Amino acid sequence: INAEYGVEIMGDFKRGKALLNSEAIKNSQVKQSIDYYLRLFQNDKGEEDRKKDYDKLVINFYDLVTSFYEFGWGPSFHFGARFSNEAFEASLARHEMYLAYRMGIQKDQLCLDLGCGVGGPARCIARFTEAKIIGVTISPYQITRAELLTSRAGLNHLCKWVKADFLDLPMEENTFDGAYQIEASVHAPDRVLLYKEAFRVLKPGALFGGYEWLMTDRYDPNDSQHKEIKSAIEKGNSIPSLLEHPKLVLAALEEVGFEVLEHKDLALQCSDDTPWYLPLSASWSLGGIKHTRVGRYMTNRFLYLMETLKLAPEGSVQTSDMLNDAAAALVAGGKSKIFTPMYFVLARKPA
Repeated sequence: INAEYGVEIMGDFKRGKALLNSEAIKNSQVKQSIDYYLRLFQNDKGEEDRKKDYDKLVINFYDLVTSFYEFGWGPSFHFGARFSNEAFEASLARHEMYLAYRMGIQKDQLCLDLGCGVGGPARCIARFTEAKIIGVTISPYQITRAELLTSRAGLNHLCKWVKADFLDLPMEENTFDGAYQIEASVHAPDRVLLYKEAFRVLKPGALFGGYEWLMTDRYDPNDSQHKEIKSAIEKGNSIPSLLEHPKLVLAALEEVGFEVLEHKDLALQCSDDTPWYLPLSASWSLGGIKHTRVGRYMTNRFLYLMETLKLAPEGSVQTSDMLNDAAAALVAGGKSKIFTPMYFVLARKPA
């Protein structure tokens, strides 16, 4: 079945009610939250402010968008390298299991998920490997959702959740058999600080892996269109500042002591008919309509009606508009190959 027209079961329709009645913050605070968030992207000083207040930026963002993500995408807030005739959700699960496989995660090991969201990848990896996963997120609301979804999945014996800043982990050094991040490091104002914490809590000889959001070597900082795409991706995804070349990630890992074992852009492995951005660019997909252009437009118009009737909190349409703009920017970055959300990196803490 062609991925653009095939039957796909994406997201959770039951989460739609959370779009009309905010669970993360009071309905009366949604407008204030989206206005505060957007102000941080209005001028040149914004990047400095975003880096300084990255924790507030990220918490604010995920209070606003977590329900949108679950509704339209599912519990795994990331992209996946995808091949012909492969369903969307299968590609995400394979993306997660590939990381676990390359890291050699084994039964009964203790591993750390940095920036775990609502726990979709951690639960998948725990099922696949039978390892014990501790997920860390700075968002209190995401902790609540992760705990609920994990209990429903019957995985409380394997997955635990900790509210913490991944730049200041409340764990002892030399604790974990492995650590990973899946498209979460992009929220850090300084990769060195993040990798330093991962290095500290890993046991000697343990592996650190992940998928990085980056501008590729095709990005030209002097190209106005490239800069516009980069800025739009940052604005729509709570990013203080996107790194402008993969070598900057590798340098940061090596600076804190990691030995880089492998790195490559998995976006280049996607089949021609199923690029990583297809779920956002496709005009129609029977089961996955919520994330397509048509589905996003329908959700936006529905929220406009509900907000006008005061049945949805003020600011809901602004949040939807922001996410739609972000989707367009991600597609533009993907089509031009100046951006990737899946630069795979595998590194080792020396024994």
